Amino acid sequence: MLGKKERAKRELFYLAGSIEDLIPEDHVLKRVNRILSLSWLRDEVKELYCEDNGRPGIDPESAVRLMLAGFLLGIVHDRELMREAQVHLGIRWFAGYRLDEVLPDHSSLTRIRQRWGEEKFREIFERTVKQCVKAGLVKGDLVHVDATLIRADVSWESLVERHVEKVTSENEDDGGDDGPKGRTKKVSETDPDATMATSRKDYRLEPSYKQHTAVDDEKGVIVDVEVTTGEECEGKKLAEQIERVEKQTGKKVETATADGAYANAGNYLYLERRGTQAIIPPQARAGRGKGLPSTRFRYDAKNGIVKCPRNKTLRASSETAKGVIYRGRAKDCGHCPLREKCVPRTGNVRTIAIVRGYEALQRARRKRQRWDEEDEYIYRRHRWRAEGVHGEAKERHGMRRAVRRGLWNVAVQAYLAAAAMNLKRLAASILLILLRLYASRNRFQTTDTHTTATRRNLWSLPQEFHRAA
Repeated sequence: MLGKKERAKRELFYLAGSIEDLIPEDHVLKRVNRILSLSWLRDEVKELYCEDNGRPGIDPESAVRLMLAGFLLGIVHDRELMREAQVHLGIRWFAGYRLDEVLPDHSSLTRIRQRWGEEKFREIFERTVKQCVKAGLVKGDLVHVDATLIRADVSWESLVERHVEKVTSENEDDGGDDGPKGRTKKVSETDPDATMATSRKDYRLEPSYKQHTAVDDEKGVIVDVEVTTGEECEGKKLAEQIERVEKQTGKKVETATADGAYANAGNYLYLERRGTQAIIPPQARAGRGKGLPSTRFRYDAKNGIVKCPRNKTLRASSETAKGVIYRGRAKDCGHCPLREKCVPRTGNVRTIAIVRGYEALQRARRKRQRWDEEDEYIYRRHRWRAEGVHGEAKERHGMRRAVRRGLWNVAVQAYLAAAAMNLKRLAASILLILLRLYASRNRFQTTDTHTTATRRNLWSLPQEFHRAA
């Protein structure tokens, strides 16, 4: 018989049980709730509040739970999150709000971020790393390092051109030479921290930030995150990231992988000196134009000289921030048969720049030609571990575009997204342990088809399983 449901009634009713009973056991919020501990947070932020004045603020743990719920569900805008929380039982329960309680306004989350600052949210992320280390999800010996661009939350109409001298004088982090006088660059008036950058030469420049990420190889746990302006060179961040990773995990990084953007002499020298294997493919050698390439010159590190193709000596003439400039002699270059190809038209002699760590770079190039199957396998894991994490963050956790403006705001967004992803991995590992325990007690293999149907009910097993896990 065809059924009918009356929808016009507007009774107000309360459940006899708890909201928790209405949430599926395998829902991501319920799984994460079992391993999420924020009891330490109140003591960390209480110094930022007045103890005996003003109206009571939002409970710190509830505020962070609301933000994490948004990132776990891919809802990263505060206004959209609070609108969804009005009708989403899972978000209400996860944040600790009853059905009859009024949720905070979306602007309250903004004020909390402003009050706490970037460092408090970084600590939340670091706590998830330590949880994963304690649970055995992080080995720490093999780390994949990569960077990705995050589109800034600005419109194209906000971009204006300014003289480089004005931009560099306003940017305290930029200590380099951006070019000749009169050159201009585009900046955003609504978000000056964002800078023009692109991930490929055939893509247009866009106002962006850059996220630098280190991922542990064992389970794909994010062990370090940093956000900079889009034009920041990722190769300069490798040493800092390796040191932070070791501080977080308490373990030495034996092998580090990265792509060609990190393949500079300084990084090879740094990793070589600390005894860390570098699985970083060197970039193709430059200088293949019409002139005589620098690869035809031989560097003698022992004697501190450079030999040209005619076996003439170039000696150190000056030192720069990147290395040493070697210069030929006028009498050698003046009558050389290779002068037309070798010496620039505007110069009298040939000069060669030898960067610091050049020998380490040469050793890395020779080693690249001898990569064995294990080295190739490790680098392939870099492709899907590090780049896979960035893809997951962009597709599922709202990191394709910044949702707020300012460097510190984007950093907070990155910390919360990374924390949410780590918590997911930690919850999944607990589920796998439960599955193995259940399989061992019931004498069947975890690969059996029966276990696939059983996974949704694992969370409702007796507490002895949970305690054992």
